[in-house]
Amino acid sequence: MRTRILTGITTTGTPHLGNYVGAIRPAIEASRNEENDAFFFMADYHALIKCEDPVRLQRSRLQIAATWLAAGLDPQRVTFYRQSDLPEIPQLCWLLTCVTAKGLMNRAHAYKAAVDQNVAENQDPDAGVTMGLFSYPVLMAADILLFNAHRVPVGRDQIQHIEMARDIAQRFSHIYGRGRELFVLPEAQIDESVATLPGLDGRKMSKSYNNTIPLFEGGSKQLREAIGRIVTDSRLPGEPKDAENSHLYIIYRAFASSDEAAAFRRALEEGMGWGDAKQALFERIEREIGPMRERYESLMARPEEIEEILQEGARKARAIAGPFLAELRAAVGLDAVQPAGAPVAKKKSGKQARFVSFRDEDGRFRFRFLAADGQDLLLSEPYADAKAAGAVVKQLRALADPGEALRADGDSYVLFLGGALAARGPSFTDAAARDSALAKLVAELRTMAAD
Repeated sequence: MRTRILTGITTTGTPHLGNYVGAIRPAIEASRNEENDAFFFMADYHALIKCEDPVRLQRSRLQIAATWLAAGLDPQRVTFYRQSDLPEIPQLCWLLTCVTAKGLMNRAHAYKAAVDQNVAENQDPDAGVTMGLFSYPVLMAADILLFNAHRVPVGRDQIQHIEMARDIAQRFSHIYGRGRELFVLPEAQIDESVATLPGLDGRKMSKSYNNTIPLFEGGSKQLREAIGRIVTDSRLPGEPKDAENSHLYIIYRAFASSDEAAAFRRALEEGMGWGDAKQALFERIEREIGPMRERYESLMARPEEIEEILQEGARKARAIAGPFLAELRAAVGLDAVQPAGAPVAKKKSGKQARFVSFRDEDGRFRFRFLAADGQDLLLSEPYADAKAAGAVVKQLRALADPGEALRADGDSYVLFLGGALAARGPSFTDAAARDSALAKLVAELRTMAAD
């Protein structure tokens, strides 16, 4: 079973060194694990809550996409998309909003903080509070639940949002699930080993403190100048330095190997001057991010390349989101109205089970099998050409007993044709949900073969 991990990046600013070490680098490393199914999205709907400057928003979307790609995010390996390119997200957000208790939103940290600040300033408690801010956790829940993410990497201040997403999902399933869970319940992933970098003044590096070190913007010149402004103590060259409490050492350690970090620490303790230490820090960081900066500048000069990557990512995401949203719409009663007395099995309006062929991100060909209600039941292995994929579809249609070719596999199931793996099902929350879908798949295939 592959673990689905979902990461959102709010598009309200320019990435800095702290973002790279604390979020970008570890997320990209995790995406290279074959056991992970990684989803990365540009949270530009969320950005509207904080940013009312369209130019800044557009610029930030471009910069952040270029940053992640330059830092090594592989769009062939992951699903990388813009939130605003998926109409399924606001649709699911509304479905979830309609089952979310206002009292739950009243307890959201961001809303409570805004109210507390207003009260402290003798203003109306809800002064300046928009519905975007108030219902932010519901949109975040839609981001996560639409793709049934197993894990969501977050900081400790975001754990509440994951808990709210679970609460909302369970409430929705209780009302509409008819005894089954409709969503995977996500878990917050807290990585205690990820470094938090100090900024120029020693506080946590943050745009809100205006103490950041640029990642790519401004080139090596601005990187060197920013490092030169890092606050140090008054100890002169030749005097031993307190390396463990030095901001320079903390940042250096986040980029260096253990041997390099140990050597830098010894040099500080033996009296290396702060100017030399800053030069060594600049050189070590530049060695890692310099080549990335070249790729970043190339992407920024060709925004159409970024747009193409994001649009392809949106197509991949919607191939998953569309069928699942159709299932949820049917659950709440928003599917197409059946004509009175019309037998469903003979309906020809797109409500029949069907194969959907598509070209994968690497150019190979796949197909999905969708049930009559839109549920995604099967995804094929990739094939070199459309003819090969079509031959498998033809073979599958002709099976006398599809149940003999299918078998349970963990929290999913697999399809073998001629002794070779041909397709597999999605992941399910438990064996009961898996077996129900498997029985449904067999029934749909038998009906198709009979027709």
